[in-house]
Amino acid sequence: MPKRTRFTTWRPLATVATAALTATLLTPAAADAAPRESRPVYSYDNAIREAVWVDTGLDEDGDGRTDRVAVDIVRPSEPAQRGRKVPVIMDASPYYSCCGRGNESQRKTYDADGDVVQMPLFYDNYFVPRGYAFVGVDLAGTNRSDGCVDVGGRSDVQSAKAVVDWLNGRGKAYTTRTGGVRAEADWTNGRTGMIGKSYDGTVANGVAATGVEGLETIVPIGAISSWYDYYFAKGAPLYDSGPDWLSNYVESPEARAKCGPVQRKLVDGAPRTGDWTPLWGERDYVKDAAEVKASVFVIHGMQDLNVRAKHFGQWWDALAEHGVDRKIWLSQVGHVDPFDFRRAEWVDTLHRWFDHELLGYDNGIDREPMADIERRPDQWVTSSVWPPRGTATTVLRPGEGTQNGVGTLGLTRGTGTATFTDDPELSETDWAARIDTPTPGKAGFTTRPLTRDLRLSGSSQVTVTATPSAPTAHLSAVLVDLGPDTIRDYADAAEGITTLTEGSCWGASTTGDSACFKETKAKTADVDYTIVSRGWADLGNHASDLKGAPLTPGKKYTITLDLAATDHVVPRGHRLALIVAGTDKGLIDPPADTPTLTLDLARTSARVPFVGGTAAFARATAGAWSTTPATELDGVRAPRTTQRVPEGGR
Repeated sequence: MPKRTRFTTWRPLATVATAALTATLLTPAAADAAPRESRPVYSYDNAIREAVWVDTGLDEDGDGRTDRVAVDIVRPSEPAQRGRKVPVIMDASPYYSCCGRGNESQRKTYDADGDVVQMPLFYDNYFVPRGYAFVGVDLAGTNRSDGCVDVGGRSDVQSAKAVVDWLNGRGKAYTTRTGGVRAEADWTNGRTGMIGKSYDGTVANGVAATGVEGLETIVPIGAISSWYDYYFAKGAPLYDSGPDWLSNYVESPEARAKCGPVQRKLVDGAPRTGDWTPLWGERDYVKDAAEVKASVFVIHGMQDLNVRAKHFGQWWDALAEHGVDRKIWLSQVGHVDPFDFRRAEWVDTLHRWFDHELLGYDNGIDREPMADIERRPDQWVTSSVWPPRGTATTVLRPGEGTQNGVGTLGLTRGTGTATFTDDPELSETDWAARIDTPTPGKAGFTTRPLTRDLRLSGSSQVTVTATPSAPTAHLSAVLVDLGPDTIRDYADAAEGITTLTEGSCWGASTTGDSACFKETKAKTADVDYTIVSRGWADLGNHASDLKGAPLTPGKKYTITLDLAATDHVVPRGHRLALIVAGTDKGLIDPPADTPTLTLDLARTSARVPFVGGTAAFARATAGAWSTTPATELDGVRAPRTTQRVPEGGR
């Protein structure tokens, strides 16, 4: 007899609850009532599990026939019997075979007929009993699909777009990978929502940017919005490898044997110079934000150092410009799924979001605050809009101090210079830890201790005028909250969570696909400073974001660094700091030389979005402590557990 676990004990309870709900909710009275929430009234055990292969219309692997992508489907059988059509939740991924999905690295498994047994994550377990179909798409060149991985390009995006087209009666699909028997999506109404973390969410962004009809919403989690910005920051390389490495990593062995020409295009089209090429233009979804018809629910870790927070910031701003319906969650974690940092609230919110967007239920989620922000570990606040109303850019200026590289930060234009030498062995944490010490590797500038809380919300820019001593130079700019705090330990390998041994169940289970997952809790760290935002650039890109050039030693150059979007409150008693330095170890690669750079402080500044603008900054850096409630200062609804702590009490 198998050993009983908490998981096997919980499954029957979920089954009993589902049966009771089924008996109650399928009565005529329940059917006639205007629904506000989908209920688990359909059998997951008896769900239809099938596979089709959708024709993408491309022949990326060059075998003389158009590529077909594998589409695994789990859908309720009852609507099929009654003629009712269901909406679709779709996760298109390159990771279903090579690497797995989620905190437990789940992979797809199949039965003898090739139909999916285990679909990774909880989406099918939870939503299929509630009247949705779940569709897991193997991107071209991965798992059971034809074609090649082109890392965010036409093949990747078309892999998923073709499936949306098929679900809406515009595409072709077949019952086998090579056969001629057509498969029809006559069980769906075509209303599709795409979801996924990292690469998966990136594909959702790319498909939405095509404007495809039938894609009603996307939920990108820690997703890329422009692939250039994944690999470079204004010419400065963020990784020592290009997209060809990632393509090779996720491709199936069969695709790898055929896709040499696509790999070569990735190498040739993404030179390590950091220059913009047509390859990057094809993979820039931000420029096509005007085409987006789907609503967008963004989730991102503000300390995500894999898919860095610039991605959600520029995507969000572009969507806002074009009036796209939006919602956002911003957490303190790194590259982590909300199922693993705010599980119960996430499942409930996602449930209501899909009910509203795909089933059309008037459940009020569209009238709730636009943004949820994690202010401290497991403590969340909301904003009715994001960034909050009244947020305005303030120009902050560094000033010369009594020692080199230890200066001031305020509203008055600075004078003089500050000098530092690039040290590739130092990082932003090294700089912040020695902010008040004249060290040769950085220039630091700080405000006086704040007399009021000061909230940053949105994306910042730092404009630097610098004179290099060598033909190559990289720059980093970092905003830092100087003061003690407890934060999620995003620098830990698990990026802010600890995985526990006990679990919880979210949906219905079968023998081959459990709805139970290990629980997590916040992993925290006590710190003396918090990195708020960071950005990088190659000074050789001073004349153009698109192309770099060698520098003339001794000549002044001006360049603007784009800092990642964030939402952070610098508390009363803390200081705000701006650090300008060279190579940020572990986050950008060093230049060919080891330059010394001299900053012209009169021509160096930071543009920072503060709630309340310049007046809020001026009040926070001068005058006496205010008794104004935090809800007015912050522009948010604060959690009841939040307490105001006297200066020095944190």
